[in-house]
Amino acid sequence: MPPLDVLLPVAGLALLDTLSPTTLGVSLFVLLSGASSVARPLFVYLGTVALFYFALGCALMLGLGVALSELSHLADSPVTGWVMVVLGAGLFAYSWVMPTKRRAPRRPASFRTTSMVGLGLATGLLEAGTALPYLGAIGVMSTAELAPHTWVPMLAAYNLVMVLPPVLLYLGHRVFGERLRPRLDRWREKIDSGSREVLSWVIGIVGLLLLINGLQQVGIIDLIDSLDL
Repeated sequence: MPPLDVLLPVAGLALLDTLSPTTLGVSLFVLLSGASSVARPLFVYLGTVALFYFALGCALMLGLGVALSELSHLADSPVTGWVMVVLGAGLFAYSWVMPTKRRAPRRPASFRTTSMVGLGLATGLLEAGTALPYLGAIGVMSTAELAPHTWVPMLAAYNLVMVLPPVLLYLGHRVFGERLRPRLDRWREKIDSGSREVLSWVIGIVGLLLLINGLQQVGIIDLIDSLDL
């Protein structure tokens, strides 16, 4: 049993991670598609997303400390600083010009198993870098130095909680059928219209932080401070 000071923050981050607009949007699209069977494509997609993040979490838990110790000497190098400056400036600039108006979201070409697996992997790859709650939970567990027999079940439970809302939507769809459809339609419209707006803010904030840290690392901010009379 993990200690409460580890279990509680990880549980809170798992609940926060249930709000993924991509996962919810794809799930709502499948449920509202009118297909004769939505259970198989939906659960193939959700299972792929959960397994992807579980594998990513295990890899980070097993290799995070080693990777950090091996790469720590590169963190303070001027080359890394300039990379951060260029990347941060590019992300910050893109956040101002990226289209945020509603457009038709990317949908699977079909509900074949291979299509849904591919869509699940694409979701994981696109959102892994911005999955801050998940990365935070892994950081909490890694800092606590939990044994594998403790953190593996926690990681599995985290990913099950993460895909729980679409499962609940599916159960509601099975029970209430067409009576729930108008509400699901409204939810899908809100998710489709708001997700890119939020993404632009996230990209802008991340880019600004990278830019500031990069400028500080290469010494430009210190130079400006020294010239400020």
